[in-house]
Amino acid sequence: MIQADTDAIVRVVRSCVCGSDLWSYRDTFKREPGSRYGHEFVGVVEAVGSAVTKVKIGDLVVAPFSYGCGTCWWCEQGLPTSCPNRGTWGSGSEDGAQGEALRTPYADANLVVAPGGTAAYDDARLLDLLACSDVMATGLHGAVMAGVSEGSTAVVVGDGAVGLCAVLGAVAIRKAHRVILLSRNPARQKVGHRFGATDIVTVRGQEAKEAVLDLTDGHGAAHVIEAVGTADSWQTALDVVSDGGQIGAVGVPHTAPTLVTKPLLGRNLGVRLGLCPVRHYLDDLVGRVVAGTLAPGAVFDVTLPLEKTPEAYALMDRREAIKVALVP
Repeated sequence: MIQADTDAIVRVVRSCVCGSDLWSYRDTFKREPGSRYGHEFVGVVEAVGSAVTKVKIGDLVVAPFSYGCGTCWWCEQGLPTSCPNRGTWGSGSEDGAQGEALRTPYADANLVVAPGGTAAYDDARLLDLLACSDVMATGLHGAVMAGVSEGSTAVVVGDGAVGLCAVLGAVAIRKAHRVILLSRNPARQKVGHRFGATDIVTVRGQEAKEAVLDLTDGHGAAHVIEAVGTADSWQTALDVVSDGGQIGAVGVPHTAPTLVTKPLLGRNLGVRLGLCPVRHYLDDLVGRVVAGTLAPGAVFDVTLPLEKTPEAYALMDRREAIKVALVP
């Protein structure tokens, strides 16, 4: 139901399960029974408030996983994640995307229209759009924070949907010459190659460090994207980054890794961590999908009807799926 004149009601066309949703599924993160879930969706506008002028009823829209007001200083700086009026779907009192419809505050500021409506997009391209709502933007954000640029060599630590999209972002958008993906899963390696990974390292820990050093003439890579958020993945990122290099971290640290700063100082390392301001990237990403030059939807390797959402969680928990899309 419309509650403010800047609201829109969006009927969900595609949504999905995120790796972060598994934290409460595994009881790592406590949530109240009956909590709403899901923060990634593509949908059709069903109703708009009186102040909404940029989106209209019937538009196919993509939403960032976290919204801002669109008018404050932080939003104007491209950092809606710091907006004092920010919110995230499926948290607190916000509607969740793992459902049939959502109320979307600040609709004009957050909803990006995919031209042509649902008739213009087949199942694969709807999933391409869906990926832009979180994992594609987050992977790209990691590449940006790591300083990946044309002709550079990057390492991606993590082969989940975000890590795989970091490969795609580094290659297709930041124009990296070489991307080394750390992955022990053949299905994920296949997607990594499809997205542009030039090398796959299939070991962990000290062996991974040695393998990356062997691939980079012994000095490591100047650009490393950390896309897991565990103490082990952070240690690997530090092991494989070259002195003077940059780590861009988008893996949410659910095990609270600790960084000792003195070794970073001695090695002249840069470290940036960031919750992705998806809205900052969304117009460009949707434009690339519409133009047919970006196809991140391959991270969705299973699609299930909404009523089978518990099965989707179980598949991802057992790492039998990279990312599960849901169809209401």
